Amino acid sequence: MPQADPTASPASRLPLPGSGHAPLLLAMIVFLVTLFATYSAWESARRSAWEQLRETFDYRTRDMGYSIERRMAVYEQVLRGARGYLRGSVALSRADFAEYYRTLRLDQYFPGLEAIGIATAIPPGGLAVHERGVRAEGFPHYAVSPETPRDTYTAIAHIEPFSGRNLRAFGYDMFSEPVRRAAMIAARDSGQAALSGKVVLVQEGAGGSQAGVLMYLPVYRKGMPVATVEQRRAAIAGWVYAPFRMNDLMRGVSGIAVPQLEIAIYDGEQAVPDALLYQSPSTRSGPAPFERTQRLAMGGRTWLVAMRPDASLLATLDTTRPLLIALTGTGLGFLLALVVWLLATERRRALQLAEGMTHELRESHDRIAAEQQRIRVILENAYDGFVAIDEAGRITDWNAQATRIFGLAAADAIGRPVETLLPEPRRAAFRAGFEGFRRGGPCALLGPPVETEVLHASGRRVPAELAVALPPDGGAAGASVFVRDITPRREAEAREQQRQQRLDEAREGLARAQKLEAVGKLTGGVAHDFNNILHIISANVQLMLRAEGPMNKKRLHSILDAVDRGAKLAGQLLAFARRQPLHPTVVDVSQLLERVDSLLLRAAGDSITVERSAPPELWPTLVDPNQLENVLLNLVINARDAMDGAGTIALRLANVTVDAEAAQADPELTPGDYVRVEVSDTGQGMPREVMERAFEPFFTTKPEGKGTGLGLSMAHGFVRQSGGHIRLASTPGQGTTVTIYLPRHVAPALRGTAEAEAGA
Repeated sequence: MPQADPTASPASRLPLPGSGHAPLLLAMIVFLVTLFATYSAWESARRSAWEQLRETFDYRTRDMGYSIERRMAVYEQVLRGARGYLRGSVALSRADFAEYYRTLRLDQYFPGLEAIGIATAIPPGGLAVHERGVRAEGFPHYAVSPETPRDTYTAIAHIEPFSGRNLRAFGYDMFSEPVRRAAMIAARDSGQAALSGKVVLVQEGAGGSQAGVLMYLPVYRKGMPVATVEQRRAAIAGWVYAPFRMNDLMRGVSGIAVPQLEIAIYDGEQAVPDALLYQSPSTRSGPAPFERTQRLAMGGRTWLVAMRPDASLLATLDTTRPLLIALTGTGLGFLLALVVWLLATERRRALQLAEGMTHELRESHDRIAAEQQRIRVILENAYDGFVAIDEAGRITDWNAQATRIFGLAAADAIGRPVETLLPEPRRAAFRAGFEGFRRGGPCALLGPPVETEVLHASGRRVPAELAVALPPDGGAAGASVFVRDITPRREAEAREQQRQQRLDEAREGLARAQKLEAVGKLTGGVAHDFNNILHIISANVQLMLRAEGPMNKKRLHSILDAVDRGAKLAGQLLAFARRQPLHPTVVDVSQLLERVDSLLLRAAGDSITVERSAPPELWPTLVDPNQLENVLLNLVINARDAMDGAGTIALRLANVTVDAEAAQADPELTPGDYVRVEVSDTGQGMPREVMERAFEPFFTTKPEGKGTGLGLSMAHGFVRQSGGHIRLASTPGQGTTVTIYLPRHVAPALRGTAEAEAGA
């Protein structure tokens, strides 16, 4: 009896070709197993697609509820603004109320707001007085309606826009109707906004059928207590209110869920026909697979919002993936069954073929996986953000740089419409362009990169550069968007612009300094020679005074006075040229100001207020105190002349430290510690062309005979000769500020010496 070969492979023990129906039966079993696995995968994909659709529906409904609540909260704020405008009184002119309405532009920015009006509470017995008052304003036929007698009267005395169907509400007593009265009482007693139940607005007319609601906010008389319900009832002056037509209101709600939901809104907790406020048209055939109800509490009332998906949302159900799984699984099952049949019929050839196919498939799979991994690594480490979108405009891929730019994780971004990454004004244009591209039209985004703004998750706008590319097959499956954050480039450009501006200002300042330096050298030389001549004249005149008669002495005294004035002028020129002899000592500027306070007050005049401020520990400085007094006196006189005898002069002292960065704004100011002296006035100020020449000698804007034009030039020369810096800032019509920086002296101030000098 022959023995079985233990080394034989399982395939060698299969029935030989042609041995009955075994190969066909084996192929059928494999095919049925493959079909079962395909069905399981198809069912899982189908459930996943429906679950994703349900999640999208839930997100849309939550957004819809939030949008309604947010819109009603905005309208409540509009009424609060109107109440604040009234300031506790409903008696205002119609022109003022109309101007208030036009200023807010409520008809443009708040769609759904039918009008804004004021309901006046008419005191008992005051109906006739109220009607006569309104008729006297130009409405001879005005009357409060309805005319049935009742205990309490109110009237719509103001309503804007005062035209069209809003005229029907003029004079209407809303307190006479139970639904409106309940809301008005709730608002009056609580002090908060109150929303009415379902009503037909007076503006609808007799044949109106559109449902509406009204929102009320009480207006209490100014100065009356409103702590308790009784006090609020006694203090009520009226209500500001806004009527809403529900169809118009829902058109103004800007939630992203509006185009994909069928919405029904009911007043109250029950979805009954009599409570129906709004019903959107249905675009779906057959029963809805999902339904969600949401209760919204607003203004003391509850709205029941019932939402179902419409045809456009149901159309987003992903049926492609389950179909592909079914077709692919069936095809693979057939191929696998065919392979098994071939293996069973032609064992050796089939085994070789299967091994070759398996090897090729593995290599192909490995190559594809390696390529995908390589592309993923490139995209994840790219400098630009990468966003892939499908033909419906939804995000399908997202890299790490996109997460950094937009502040959204990949899990949060994938599946969202791509236009949500753009600011609100650009979304509609992008969607329109993308829809045209999806229908086969040209893509306006293709071409060189464009600069625009994208929206960060925090709401911040990020400047970015966008480049759009299509897949190699022509873009039928969507597009790829590369996003580059150009914030660093914009900041660098801004810094370069600021640097260039500071450089230009520094060049202008250097040119002015060089100009003043040249004029100073010339002035100093002239003043020095002129001063020498004056010394000779003065010496000779004094010698002649000893020998001449009385008449000649009078003339010589006149000559000597002229010589003194010339010497003073030469001293001022030398001060500007920084060549005057100085006698610097350690000075406490705050004590110096106290010493010359009376002199400064006399120079300023009685009608001018002089203010002084100084820190308690002012640093000392090394300057000539007499020259500093002259500089401060000249600055106070200039300030007095600039104010025409009325205004305020402020003398402020401070310790400041100028660092290298602050010194870049002014090349003449070196870093270090300074005592800052500011002299400010509230006068006429200087234009730019006058400021540029203010430090030039003999330049003045005063009338002839009222100034030599040497005050600021002398101050400039003295401060620069003392190692300090002087700045001039002025605005026409607002005043002028002269700022002096005197170097800090490292040794402590000799207060005893300063006091001794003050006594002398």
